[in-house]
Amino acid sequence: MTDGGGRNWRLVRADTDAVPPSVRRFMARARQRRMRAALPWAVALGVVLVLGGLTWMVYATSVLGVRAVRVVGTDTLEPSQVEDAAAVRMNEPLARVDLDAIRGRVQALPAVERAIVSRSWPATVEVQVVERTAVAAVPVGQEFSLIDAAGVAFRTVAERPSGMPVANLARPGPKDINTRSALVVLGSLTDELREQVLSISVPAPAQVELGLRKGRKIIWGDETQSETKAQVATALLKREGDTIDVSAPTVVTIR
Repeated sequence: MTDGGGRNWRLVRADTDAVPPSVRRFMARARQRRMRAALPWAVALGVVLVLGGLTWMVYATSVLGVRAVRVVGTDTLEPSQVEDAAAVRMNEPLARVDLDAIRGRVQALPAVERAIVSRSWPATVEVQVVERTAVAAVPVGQEFSLIDAAGVAFRTVAERPSGMPVANLARPGPKDINTRSALVVLGSLTDELREQVLSISVPAPAQVELGLRKGRKIIWGDETQSETKAQVATALLKREGDTIDVSAPTVVTIR
């Protein structure tokens, strides 16, 4: 390098030892401060990249996709029937599976009272089924339609299940007033009385009648005071007479 007077100058790098210790300490501390300031950003960027990769893998790929459907709780239904109704798409990311939609499709099966659908990581949809419980059999031609405690008909069988009362109803269903009366009465029976009941007939809400074993019957009247009527009728089972009238439970007749 030449200055204005024609003299040559040469740049010389100062040796480290030529830098005063105080300056070196200052520079070291400055580098440490810069590294400490940059570290949180580097960590945050790493976390974002990792979370982004995991999110993409879970929600957008089949790596954690559905590989199986597990059905539990079936009794009269076959697990395959529930699987068909559930219509779960295989290989769909498990995190994106619409559990509510699956539950709705399964609960559309007549025999299903309710269903619980959940994810079982890493690759299974679990469908827990609670089936309806029959409380009476309604004659339909030569067959029987089973109804639950809500009056829902959910299954047809060729023969009356053993121990289940026959419900003679013209229009069985949850909204039918005669069906509701029959269900209230059946739900109020004592265990001893229930063992004797073969049938219940409800031509009208106030004309409930129970058919018992050995050709006996109980005239029940309407569904009011059913628990009291059940207690009174149970107490009179050992009395002689084919007909027990508890329609007015405070004034009982037997003939």
